[in-house]
Amino acid sequence: MPHAHTPDHSGAAITMLKVQPFGEDTLVLTTTATDRDGRLADRHSAYHDNLSPPLVWTPVVGAGAYAIIVEDPDAPRERPFVHWLIWNIPGEATSLPEGLPGETSLGLIGGATQGVNDNGSVGWFGPRPPVGHGVHHYHFQIFALVERLPFDEKTPLADLVNALKGDALASDDLIVTYEAAGA
Repeated sequence: MPHAHTPDHSGAAITMLKVQPFGEDTLVLTTTATDRDGRLADRHSAYHDNLSPPLVWTPVVGAGAYAIIVEDPDAPRERPFVHWLIWNIPGEATSLPEGLPGETSLGLIGGATQGVNDNGSVGWFGPRPPVGHGVHHYHFQIFALVERLPFDEKTPLADLVNALKGDALASDDLIVTYEAAGA
């Protein structure tokens, strides 16, 4: 039986490991975009349609906004690859639809802001692990925030993380997988 290749990890911690929420509520993030084994559907991959997946979460009392960060720590580089940054999702929201446009300000989502991903584009950049690199794990990290954040789309991840450290009421980490075809 051939040995499956396990990706080398970036070595840097994902955002979830850097932020300690101060609230007592539980936050649970789910998606219908995976199969039973947690593999993300091809249509969400940058190899295919590159559609952001639909997400649903439990509400957190007192949340003024939500932020979602998607990172791949299995990327063959020093830091995890950032696939999506979206914040200022309204506090009353409990879901995001599939296929959000790559726009900085999303009026249909209460003016939520999408940041620049590590591909250099705004919004969702789906999984595109190197062929033969094995299964990658994508961390969909959600944070319930006390209030909206005063940042624009060019805000670096480090600045966003620092703001989350003092503003997060609750968080969750949904891990999905994806592997390039032909691997």
